[in-house]
Amino acid sequence: MKKRWMLQTKKADFNEIAKKYGIHPVTAKCMVNRGVFSDNEIAKYLHGTTETLSSPWLMKDMEKAIDVILAYKDKGAAIASDFDCDGIFSAVILKKGFEECGIKSRIYTPDRVAEGYGLNQRIVDEALTEGVGFLITCDNGIAANAEIKYAKEKGLPVVVTDHHEVQEEVPKADAVVDPKQEDCKYPFDGLCGAGVAFQLIGALYERMGVDQKKREELLEYAAIATVADVMELRGENRVIVKEGLKRLKSTANHGLRAMLEVQDLQDKEMKAYHIGFVIGPCFNAAGRIDTVEKAFSLLNAKNYNDALALAAELKEINDTRKQMTEDATKEAFEILENSDKMEKDVYVVLLPDCHESLVGIVAGRIKEAYHHPVIVFTQVEDGLVKGSGRSIESYHMFEKLMACHDLMVRFGGHKMAAGMTLREADLPELERRLNEEAGLKEEDFHPVLDIDVALPISRITEALIADLEKLEPFGTGNPKPVFAEQHFRILRAIKRGKFKNVLSLKVANQEGTVMDAICFERIEELEQLIRDEWGEEELQKVYAGKDNQVDLGLAYYPSVNEYGGFRTLQLVVTDFCRVTRG
Repeated sequence: MKKRWMLQTKKADFNEIAKKYGIHPVTAKCMVNRGVFSDNEIAKYLHGTTETLSSPWLMKDMEKAIDVILAYKDKGAAIASDFDCDGIFSAVILKKGFEECGIKSRIYTPDRVAEGYGLNQRIVDEALTEGVGFLITCDNGIAANAEIKYAKEKGLPVVVTDHHEVQEEVPKADAVVDPKQEDCKYPFDGLCGAGVAFQLIGALYERMGVDQKKREELLEYAAIATVADVMELRGENRVIVKEGLKRLKSTANHGLRAMLEVQDLQDKEMKAYHIGFVIGPCFNAAGRIDTVEKAFSLLNAKNYNDALALAAELKEINDTRKQMTEDATKEAFEILENSDKMEKDVYVVLLPDCHESLVGIVAGRIKEAYHHPVIVFTQVEDGLVKGSGRSIESYHMFEKLMACHDLMVRFGGHKMAAGMTLREADLPELERRLNEEAGLKEEDFHPVLDIDVALPISRITEALIADLEKLEPFGTGNPKPVFAEQHFRILRAIKRGKFKNVLSLKVANQEGTVMDAICFERIEELEQLIRDEWGEEELQKVYAGKDNQVDLGLAYYPSVNEYGGFRTLQLVVTDFCRVTRG
């Protein structure tokens, strides 16, 4: 998809910042481009630790929540979790935190297919039968008004910990800890469910006199959930992930160690990428197409060999999920391309036979391909459909769907994603309303590629590349920097890899600086651009390593390629375009 290149123009004295904080001016500019300006923000961004996290007591109802937990701790807790990565790890944080404080607990999760997301009456009834002292939710509960009312009527104290948007009213629980509440004074509202649980356990430890260093043992769980739930890696999330990644490499948890081994990550430096695209999907897959209990069994494994077997099973489940996703995505693209839906602003697609746990992934794939808001539905029982949506920056999906709340049987979400259940008969009306009220312009459907610095490749050094690593962890809200330069000649191009899906290039800029480059995706698109602009003959010259007329602008990230004992500078190509010579 063609992107609009936009050079970032935020102003600051980058040389002064670089001098003050011992970083490269290019690194300083990238940091400022991410909205980090003040001395306090820069210090936290570069050197933030758990000590710079806000006090958990600033969260609304935190005091009440701890009071409830301590008042009923002798009878134990029912932890009402969810089946995704954030739900899994927020529950583990609560359970391990309660264990440290001598509080027995059991984790309850809904059946994804039979019961759907969040707290339900069956969980409440089981908790009552178990005779627990209180029920606490994690990564859910803010929309469970009816279920919480039922629990309270049965005499069960309820604490809600969540991070989702408040809907029509806050549930009438004994305590509701959710930084998204309007009157919550906690200064950072971007935590995931595990981040909120992490802070609650910090408050509990403080009240019970437990060393706060024990809380740091829970950081790796909060880090995995934060990345896997696609939270913005800014502010406190950045600290949680940065510190959690440090602990993950040497984790004492048998399950996590086993997962690293089966994914061949045990000797690699852990990055947010590994959580988002390797580890997180395995835990998510358990709750999607099998049972979430396997994920909990892995994380609670007492024997490493048992953990290895479970980790291998989760990996296999995820491999199955990948193939199911590919099949469903192919079907979705065919439906779109053979209908009038692509003429609309909001894409609403029904995949009758898709596994309901995959609709969100498919929606994400379509959104990435076409840069439109997308909601994918599948049929469930009793004439109902379940859907999951993924949005673009200029479309607040939660607000738009809230305006259609009367059509919903169940609904929840935030700006960029949402999940819902409604009657299949109401699907055309939902599609009509969403498109009538979309409020989108043509430019909204063309993604912007923000260029941090127009950087000639002659300025790239290993020292600069090492300095840029201070900006990690990269991810949503803190993207990897993008640099660009105009007018590259391609001296040579070779397709590599088992499936010939990696393009290795040697390029030269106008100054005559020659450098290796590598392109991991959109190779066919690049080839077509060359054909369209310069012709098939010039493309063949590129692959033959002959002089050619191709003149490209490249967006890139610099890296060091280590091979055969040698280290060479290399460009990882992010995007490409034709540049008109002035």
